[in-house]
Amino acid sequence: MADLDSGFCYVNFNQDFTSLSVGYKNAYTLYSLNSVDQQLEEIYSSYGDDICIVERLFSSSLLAIVSLNAPRKLKVCHFKKGTEICNYSYSNTIKTVKLNRARLVVCLEESLYIHNIRDMKVVHTIRDTPTNSSGLCALAADSDNCYLAYPGSVVSGELQIFDAVNLHAKTMIPAHDSPLAAMAFSLNGSEIATASEKGTVIRVFCVNDGTKLFEFRRGVKRCVSISSLSFSSCKQYLCCSSNTETVHIFKLERSVMSGERSANLNAAHKSGDENWMGYLKSTVANYLPYALPTQVTDVFTQGRAFASAMLPVAGIKHACAITTVQKSLRLLVASQNGFMYIYSIPLDGGECQLIKKHDLKNIDQPSPQQNQQLQQQQATLIRPLESLPINVPQQHISTPKSSAED
Repeated sequence: MADLDSGFCYVNFNQDFTSLSVGYKNAYTLYSLNSVDQQLEEIYSSYGDDICIVERLFSSSLLAIVSLNAPRKLKVCHFKKGTEICNYSYSNTIKTVKLNRARLVVCLEESLYIHNIRDMKVVHTIRDTPTNSSGLCALAADSDNCYLAYPGSVVSGELQIFDAVNLHAKTMIPAHDSPLAAMAFSLNGSEIATASEKGTVIRVFCVNDGTKLFEFRRGVKRCVSISSLSFSSCKQYLCCSSNTETVHIFKLERSVMSGERSANLNAAHKSGDENWMGYLKSTVANYLPYALPTQVTDVFTQGRAFASAMLPVAGIKHACAITTVQKSLRLLVASQNGFMYIYSIPLDGGECQLIKKHDLKNIDQPSPQQNQQLQQQQATLIRPLESLPINVPQQHISTPKSSAED
C-alpha cells in the first residue's frame, strides 16, 4: 500500500495480527497490538530510509525491507540486533514481499522468486507471469500448507495456486469473470478469498480442489476498488475494505453454506427455528438454479454482510484484520492517511462501534545529530555476512539459478 503524496508509504499487519508495520518517507515503525484498545505500543523504530515495504515474520525479529531509494533491492534484517542478514538485487522493481516460516516470496511485475527462509537461497523462479503491476499475490501463513497464489490472467479472474514447498503448480481456479483485485488465504492455508476489479462479489474457495465454499455480495457499485481481504484469527469471519468509507464483515456459516443436505437435516431435527431456517435456506439455494435464471439466482444465494464499520474518510486504501484483543473480538483498520481504527464487533451483527483511534503519524523524529549517531551505531552493529549464523551471499539476481523453473 503506497501513497507518497500523503507522506505515507506502507501499512500492513503481520501474519497472525499481533503487530503492525508502518513505513514512512524517512522511517519505519513496528507496533504491538496486544493492548490496542487502550494504547499502541511501539516495538521498534528506524530512521533515515524511505520505506515502501516492511514485512515482519510473525513476532520474530526478522524483517524484509525495500526502500524507495533502491526499489530493486531487498534487505533482510534482524532489528533487535541491528544487523543486516543479507540483501538481494533483482532485475526490476519489487512490488510485494510475502513470508512465512518456510518461504520468502518476492513478486516482480512479471515473475516471482521463492526463497528458502533458512538460508535465503532462491529455490524456484516462476517466470513470465501475466503482467502484475500491483504485485497482487498471497502466501499462506501456515508452513504446512505453504501455498502461493497469484493472478493467472490480465483479462479474467483466473487464480493460480502454487505449492511453495514442493515447488509445483497445485490448481487453477476460475474465480471471477473480471481480473482479480484482492486475495487472501485463511490462517491455516486451506481456504482462499478473492475479489475482482468490479468489487461487488467476494468468493471463498477450497484450496485443495478449487470448490467454491462461499459467495458474498459486497454491494452493487461498479467503481469500487477492494484493497484488503482478511480471514479472522477465529476462522469465523472475513473482512473486506475498499476505497469507500465502509468495511464489510461476512460470517462464514460453514454448517449452512456447505450444501450438505443431510448435515443440515440432522441439525434441524436437533433443535430450534434457527437450524430449520438454515436448512430451508440451503434447500432453496439448491433448487433455485433449476427454477430461475442465473442472474436472479445469484441475488438470492449470495450472502450479505454480517456487520459493517464506517470509516471517517473514503478514497484511500486500508488494511483490515479481525483478531482477539484481550479476549474480545476486534476489527482493526490501518489507513494510509496515518490512522488506525479499533472497532468492537456486535455478537448479533450490525454496525461496529469505534472504540479507539490511534495516530500513526505521531512519531518522534530524531534531530540531525541524533540521526547521525543512529547511523553510526547501525554501521558498527552490522557484521560481515561470513560471521552470521546463516551463510547467505550477497548477489545480484538477474538470471537466478533454480533447481526447477517454469
